[in-house]
Amino acid sequence: MKAALDALGARFGDRIGTGAALRDQHGGGDSWHPAAPPDAVLFAQSTQEVSDALAICNAHGFPVVAFGHGSSIEGQTQAVRGGLSIDLTGMAQILRVSAQDMDATMQCGVTRQQLNTHLRDTGLFLPIDVGAHATLGGLASTRASGTMTVRHGTMRSLVMGLTVVLPDGEVIRTGGRARKSSSGYDLTALFVGAEGTLGVITELTLRLTGIPEAAQAGMFSFADIGQATQTVVEALQIGLGLNRIELLDGLQMQAINAYNGTAHPETATLMIDLTGSAAQVAADLETFADLAAENGATASPCRTPEDYNALWALRHSALYAARALRPGCLSLSTDVCVPVSDLPGIIAAIQSEIASAGVVAPLHGHVGDGNFHLVMLFDPAVPGEQARVKALNERLVGMALACGGTATGEHGVGLGKKAFMQAEHGGALALMRRLKLAVDPKGILNPGKIFDL
Repeated sequence: MKAALDALGARFGDRIGTGAALRDQHGGGDSWHPAAPPDAVLFAQSTQEVSDALAICNAHGFPVVAFGHGSSIEGQTQAVRGGLSIDLTGMAQILRVSAQDMDATMQCGVTRQQLNTHLRDTGLFLPIDVGAHATLGGLASTRASGTMTVRHGTMRSLVMGLTVVLPDGEVIRTGGRARKSSSGYDLTALFVGAEGTLGVITELTLRLTGIPEAAQAGMFSFADIGQATQTVVEALQIGLGLNRIELLDGLQMQAINAYNGTAHPETATLMIDLTGSAAQVAADLETFADLAAENGATASPCRTPEDYNALWALRHSALYAARALRPGCLSLSTDVCVPVSDLPGIIAAIQSEIASAGVVAPLHGHVGDGNFHLVMLFDPAVPGEQARVKALNERLVGMALACGGTATGEHGVGLGKKAFMQAEHGGALALMRRLKLAVDPKGILNPGKIFDL
């Protein structure tokens, strides 16, 4: 370790930090997983610097973990074997925007909020709407999505090309600006979702979309979740122009009211967003309202832009509101994704088990694409609480896999979902290990994440 740190210090000087507070800050994420600080932190400013750092670390077999804003939920930023944390937040330049081609290239430390502010006068935006203030490099690394997935897809469908630094310091570029290609292996897709285990993403070229002419939103309250999820299935089947369709259970609405000082009905709720032309949006909203009414809903439409913004601010507060139900506790946030038609049965089954276990677990999710979260709260100081929560998570993942779903729809694998990889992927997991060894034979990049070698 000393030889690696000496070599890094000789190259980067005082931009290599080893103070305890700095290392602690870079050794954890927004999760229940125990912190694991690195031995040092580098604040990188360019692709060349990342390349130089990786070359040094590879020569000494010194682990490397890429770090953005540390918002990961499944332990992706924990330096479980020590080593170097490369902080990429200083690489935050938007390098190119082509309004005509509807694409842009930026460094990995740019956030989605920063990019969309920059794009405001072009009539374009990046349709990734996650709750966290995360970097685009991190969002690509975890194949993130968010509330607009039902219409625009995940980061996988929006990333056109990447600049990636490989473990030995070699810099490669994948993909490009063409809207399609049949040329060679799809290496862009290989790195999107690899969670920094194959390379460090330093630049991204992203597909943008036009800001819609019109948008309308509303909140629909139901007597039970079954009615709400049935409305989702029906709305998707008839092809409404849904941009967001979010489900919250009664406990989550109770948490949101307490956290935000609001007084919305504390029952199963759908928050919807429809976009398109003004005429199309109006017609689709009327159709959705009819579907919801047939399933027993009462409607609260957004009548002003302020109402619209307030509704989505409430939705984005859901995680923090849920955690506030038990101050001082930790939370295990699930994120299974299943075929939409299986949502009602799985939600009913897991909520029954949660009630029997006496666990507080508000539910919210992007049900338009079959992805939902349970924020399962536990006090690690109380014997048995964490074990009950972990057992419920395992049951939920088992239910999801049994119907062709996945253990993680958007949080990624990291440390928290490793135990389910064999059950989900079978023999394909062995191929993932061979790919990892081929690209990173010394195993220095984010070791211990996704799977063990």
